[in-house]
Amino acid sequence: MSTTTWFELSAARDTLTPETERDRRRRRILVLCAPFLVLAAVAAFVPLATMVRMSVSADRFANVGFSASAWRTLATDPLYRQVAVNTLWFAAATSAVSVALGVAVSHAFAKYSLPFERVLVSVVSFPIALPGIVVAFMVVALLGRQGLVTNAVAFFSGQGPIDLATATTVTGLFVGYVYSLLPRATMVLRGTYAEVNTDAEQAARALGADPLRTFYYVTLPEIRPGIVAALLLTFRTALAIFGTVLVLQGLNVATLQLSQVISVGYESQIAASIGLVYFAFILAVTFVGLRYTEADVIRR
Repeated sequence: MSTTTWFELSAARDTLTPETERDRRRRRILVLCAPFLVLAAVAAFVPLATMVRMSVSADRFANVGFSASAWRTLATDPLYRQVAVNTLWFAAATSAVSVALGVAVSHAFAKYSLPFERVLVSVVSFPIALPGIVVAFMVVALLGRQGLVTNAVAFFSGQGPIDLATATTVTGLFVGYVYSLLPRATMVLRGTYAEVNTDAEQAARALGADPLRTFYYVTLPEIRPGIVAALLLTFRTALAIFGTVLVLQGLNVATLQLSQVISVGYESQIAASIGLVYFAFILAVTFVGLRYTEADVIRR
């Protein structure tokens, strides 16, 4: 038996039958991690392995044979390139707007004594509990042909509601995304604002800095990790939104295209390929974002 093998067996034995506090701590960590490892294996690793096999299957209804046609289609078909571009710019734009609004809302909650603050916090947080389909119908109720905003604008402008309706356009979809993403950004940023050094802000104001300069030079560097975390969270959420885009269909993004690929013709190989690209991209974005946040915190 090699030295390495003997060491591994010894470590495993010490973990199962601990004699020292270090071994007992290791066993507690192992026990606590066991449910997650089981869940990860069942809900992540096994499905991913199945998707890899499905993406190169020669048959739509069974994982048999080998064919790279799905990956070639994904790489060469202009439709999927356009879907990728739509997905990225739309997720980035809605995330940026949501985080910018989240900074403003969080700043107001942290720096001002607002009337009915608890009610306002509940109103801002409420969309987190709403399914995407409900959000979509709320957009229709506001911006659709019979929508409140549409008919109000039609009344004052003299135009027809049909011409003014924007619920099923990119504008309506944008509103639905931002409505869903704003509370997520605010939730992260409110926690970040709780850690801001208020003494430094007060010192800047005492030295003559106006509120805008104080925010830019003092507050903004303090909340930068929170902004990155909020952008990361909202961007990943925007990539995964399905119910809202399924109803409004203002833009052909990846989740909508994935639904169409499965429901029309059941192209399982292409669906699996899209899913794998999605997983790899989101994992990379998460890794880069966390590394950036960690480095920013260390520099501070």
